[in-house]
Amino acid sequence: MKKSTKSANLHAVNDLRYEDTYIDEIKEGDVLVKVKSCGICGSDIGRVYAKGTYHFPTVIGHEFSGVVEYDPLGEFTGKKVVVFPLLPCFMCESCKEGSYATCENYDYYGSRRNGGMAEYLVVKKWNLLVMPDELEFDEGAMCEPVSVARHAILKLDIQKGDNLFVSGAGPIGIVAAQWAKMFGAENVYFSDIDERKIEFAQTFGFKKYEKGLRIDCALEGTGYSDALSSCLEYTKPHGRVVFMGNPAGEMRLSQNTYWHILRKELKISGTWNSSYNDKVNDWEESLKAMAERKINVKPLITKRFPLFRCKEAFEMMKNKTEFYNKVILYMNEDE
Repeated sequence: MKKSTKSANLHAVNDLRYEDTYIDEIKEGDVLVKVKSCGICGSDIGRVYAKGTYHFPTVIGHEFSGVVEYDPLGEFTGKKVVVFPLLPCFMCESCKEGSYATCENYDYYGSRRNGGMAEYLVVKKWNLLVMPDELEFDEGAMCEPVSVARHAILKLDIQKGDNLFVSGAGPIGIVAAQWAKMFGAENVYFSDIDERKIEFAQTFGFKKYEKGLRIDCALEGTGYSDALSSCLEYTKPHGRVVFMGNPAGEMRLSQNTYWHILRKELKISGTWNSSYNDKVNDWEESLKAMAERKINVKPLITKRFPLFRCKEAFEMMKNKTEFYNKVILYMNEDE
């Protein structure tokens, strides 16, 4: 049994190291996953260069897929899996309702405990979903953002023929637009400070927003005040707006912007993570939609780096030296 693994280990803000880390002991209810692919989330950039993790050192990464190398009971051994990264407490009121995303005392792979930017990781069986054979590991690593996007879009209650406005043409925004079209939206319009991202979204059949277009609902995906204000301004009376983007700093609304909420009687919702329970499981639905090619994530993966080049990948993303949409780390140098 392996006792150590190569990993992307964050020792402090701006101190990411590719190095050996210790593999946790396998306890009851655990399996050992040989990680194959791990996505770099925008929140990972913030963790490495600004906010850090909840303790140091921490192996980062929460969007990952792999193969179960060892299951003490043999149930999952050899299976291709994706991993739901949130570990609920199962004790609080939210957990008792199955609303694990709002758990009061949750743990989390890649920020509160070691995560998926490693060759091997011990994972709770409860967090495993078996991947359909049709999906590649890079696609499996996209299940987390696809599930987050689905969770957000469901809150918009898309009606057939709706026009959706999305601020932020990153991977989650483009996946959300694909879900919206599945659920009946007629058009999806994007805005982004990077014109290249809008052009990229247009390759999926989506459109650039132009002032004056009728908007039934809006999804804010950037975490910036100006983008949030645009969502409120563009949405028609009695429209729906969902706030999804993690705030980059203080969120401020002008008096005139706030009036849009009141005078247009907008319905405002927040969204956090995704649903993962017996009644609503965004993860199962996401794997199914990707396997059936109703949600297409492969074109979103514009850059791939082996794990040992993790620092190079993060620097490229932070400094925006190249255009990218989704960046994936793969764990084995020979792949």
